[in-house]
Amino acid sequence: MKYLFLLLMLASPAAAQQVTPNFTQGSMQSTTTTTVDIDRTIATEIFGGAYSSWSGTNVTPSGDIKNTSTTYSVHTAGDQFQLEIMTRAAGVVETIDITESIEQTSTTTSLSVFSQ
Repeated sequence: MKYLFLLLMLASPAAAQQVTPNFTQGSMQSTTTTTVDIDRTIATEIFGGAYSSWSGTNVTPSGDIKNTSTTYSVHTAGDQFQLEIMTRAAGVVETIDITESIEQTSTTTSLSVFSQ
């Protein structure tokens, strides 16, 4: 009995049914919208070395400008004088923070037209 069933299964032909579409023409439209939001911060630190300078007119220093005990005196009494001293320690000279917010939206529309 088993052999008969197996023999019948092997002997039967396989057949596919024909598929007939129910439409003759048509169209399809698709719209895709994409949104991107980016928030970022760019932090920059600029470093510099130690710096000391002085400039002036009618002024005489008593020693090296880097020495904290240096004194400055007027060279010609009664004349105008000017003194400018610039000192900066080594380290961060400038900090820059840039904050950006980027918002982008794109829309893609596609249309497909088909007929048989």
